[in-house]
Amino acid sequence: MNAPPASQTPRAFLDRTRFPVDEWNLREISYSEAGLGASESVFAVANGYLGMRANPEEGRPALAHGTFINGFHETSRIRHAEDAYGFATVGQTIVSVPDTSVIRLYVDDEPLLLSVADLESYERRLDFRSGLLERNLVWRTLSGKQIHIRSTRMVSFAERHLAVMTYEFTMMDSGAPVAISSQILNRQDGANEYSDGTSFEPLDQPSRSELDDAGPGGFDPRRADALVGRVFVPQVQRRSGGRYALGYAVANSQMTVAVAADHSIETSQPVDIEETGVVRPDAAEHMYRAYIPQGCTVRIVKLVAYHTSRSAPAAELADRCSRTLDRARAAGVAALWTDQCEWLDGFWERSDVVIHGKPDVQQAVRWCLFQLAQAVGRAEGSGIPAKGVTGSGYGGHYFWDSEIYVLPFCTYTTPRFARNALRFRYTMLPAARSRARELSSDGALYPWRTINGEEASAYYAAGTAQYHINADISYALCQYLAATKDTSFLERAGIDVLVETARMWADLGFWRAGGDEQFHIHGVTGPDEYTTVVNDNVFTNVMARFNLRAAARALKQIKQADPQVYERVVARLELDESEPEEWLRAAEAMAIPYDSRLHIHPQDDQFLEKEVWNLAETPPDKFPLLLHYHPLVIYRFQVLKQADVVLAEYLRGDDFTPEEKAADFDYYDPLTTGDSSLSGVTQAVMAAEVGYQELAQSYFRGSLFLDLADLHDNTAEGIHIAAAGGVWSTLVFGFGGMRDGDAGISFDPRLPELWSGLSFKVTLRGTRVRVELGQREVTFTVEQGEAAEFTVRGEPVAVRAGRPVTVALKQQDQPRLLGAPTVRDLAGARLADGTVLTTYTPQPSDAIGRVTDEPTP
Repeated sequence: MNAPPASQTPRAFLDRTRFPVDEWNLREISYSEAGLGASESVFAVANGYLGMRANPEEGRPALAHGTFINGFHETSRIRHAEDAYGFATVGQTIVSVPDTSVIRLYVDDEPLLLSVADLESYERRLDFRSGLLERNLVWRTLSGKQIHIRSTRMVSFAERHLAVMTYEFTMMDSGAPVAISSQILNRQDGANEYSDGTSFEPLDQPSRSELDDAGPGGFDPRRADALVGRVFVPQVQRRSGGRYALGYAVANSQMTVAVAADHSIETSQPVDIEETGVVRPDAAEHMYRAYIPQGCTVRIVKLVAYHTSRSAPAAELADRCSRTLDRARAAGVAALWTDQCEWLDGFWERSDVVIHGKPDVQQAVRWCLFQLAQAVGRAEGSGIPAKGVTGSGYGGHYFWDSEIYVLPFCTYTTPRFARNALRFRYTMLPAARSRARELSSDGALYPWRTINGEEASAYYAAGTAQYHINADISYALCQYLAATKDTSFLERAGIDVLVETARMWADLGFWRAGGDEQFHIHGVTGPDEYTTVVNDNVFTNVMARFNLRAAARALKQIKQADPQVYERVVARLELDESEPEEWLRAAEAMAIPYDSRLHIHPQDDQFLEKEVWNLAETPPDKFPLLLHYHPLVIYRFQVLKQADVVLAEYLRGDDFTPEEKAADFDYYDPLTTGDSSLSGVTQAVMAAEVGYQELAQSYFRGSLFLDLADLHDNTAEGIHIAAAGGVWSTLVFGFGGMRDGDAGISFDPRLPELWSGLSFKVTLRGTRVRVELGQREVTFTVEQGEAAEFTVRGEPVAVRAGRPVTVALKQQDQPRLLGAPTVRDLAGARLADGTVLTTYTPQPSDAIGRVTDEPTP
């Protein structure tokens, strides 16, 4: 569905009286429970391995508590009402590990509870440079006493398994008896601030009203599956002084986790403090009690460690936690904060994007980049979940999102992050080979959604049928290899992925003669999940063609560079020398549908036979369509959940002419609902390329504020990490005009007219280049490394260390296009068979009548 023109006054996505503009922080300066669940996500702290939602230290109020560890999950049997061979059988759901964030304060036995407290001042701040979540407030108790409270929370990038919390308060105008309760709670199995979990209540059951908001009957496939019964089986309970440890095995997956918390306290005046504690199977509590005099400041430091495993016993993990805490305690909080700042200094040095004169945009961009750091920074050995580790949305699963929307950022800013993610995909090859055999294919077939490598999608039409994930992974791999020249990774892991995915395509497709001999791929689903199980989906075929060529090319490269390595690859993969030739033959003959009458690429070979869904006539409250219309209703129409052909033209621009890109964008943009959080960034990039400058900005702003403003009403389930990665891609590939095509790196900038400048950094084969883009020129500066070469609007450019290069931008021949394509531009068009294209709006179940746009003569 088209974005509003950017020429209109930009929508104020955020309430700036509550969330003021600050280019390096996200700040909340007045307390409100409005958007509670979303705020728990957008203020979350994480490092890619461990994530802690921004629930208040007091534990309540909260919509969804959560502390998540990447890949730590429970399994369950997927029960199909009507089963069939090859359906996914093992469900996987991320689980919330024990919560250590709770530190409750009582003054005169009155608990601080934000929802009812008299707050004379309040501020919460997420600092993108320090990684600290900090809260400052002044609380007036019912008896009139004023207490200044400052708390901090940090998940360490430097120490992967560590979180650091401080809780500091000052008695401003009067002394009082005070109690502080610091807790560890197994919320997954029902423990909370007021119970020890023996009731085994489900974790954060959504209310009836929340379910109704999701859609009819509370259906929302974006949410994690609910788990039944006890998840964590207690294994370890330890206490030594102010240190506590709990350990568990997960009931079905048999994964293990241990968490330990270490406490220390200091006061600005001499105070007699009583310390007590208790540890139980599902909860631990350390309590401080004392009379705190006026003017005295009390500071509590809570160091927390989490360790997980697929095989080690919980007791061993508890020992690891103790060692982590010993190091942290010896270092001290100040040193731990310094280490965090140094890690983030390096991240921003490589990754920062600067938008001149747009402070609100700058703040949101840096927040998105910070979310990427929190999703990938220490995700070693794991994938990148769709929601990172900020929530349970999508069950904590890994999708194609990672390779297409997140890894470009990693590859061109911190290649190590991309390598880690790609190596994780390599470790999943055995399971992918098994899945291919299960679906009667050669090679390997990666699961559409997974945590442990097994397919977890219960709906094959919009899940397993998305075979394009094989090509998406191969695309990201080739992008990384081209940008880094990491031949070692290619030879030891990457080539296995390329060969096995190519084998799958060669076996899945088939030859059909009759005129020109063509290679077809049938029975697949492209990125657009509103059109499923089709023949010759353009995106799938274009990406499969790339995959086949890339595998053959990589084998040739290895053979020429090192014949001995090549022989080992041949032996390891049992490669027949004729296979690469067959892959190239299939690639050259790949069927790519094209309609000569409309001059567009049909999304698949029957797509144009359907009526066009008139999105402009669809009630706004019926989006997303998947929550309000049966899939069969949606499947009958030309309507897109997200960009499909347009995405193919973004990723494989070399395969299409400028005229084809423009025609396809004009056709598909009015058909695209934007129901997917991934669609806006692709539409922004391609709108910029084909000339819709204002439309590109509108799509960009919608993606930029997707989570900050909760535009899809599901930020409470976690941050859309792929959309955050797409924001970077829009800035660099869209407005910066960078492409990494077959001929190498090129730039064709399309800076919005009202932007004075844009700068970003990309790392090309070990050389980091700063790109500073203005309206009339672009300057390239080597910040690290020796040299880099690329083209700017077709002209070769070489930049070397100490010698910046400024290139004047030639005037573009491309006209500026105003407004946006509409569905009325399509109605009445004649197809290649002479039939007329019609539009129609399916009515919701509570409406009567039919709205039809008659075709023009």
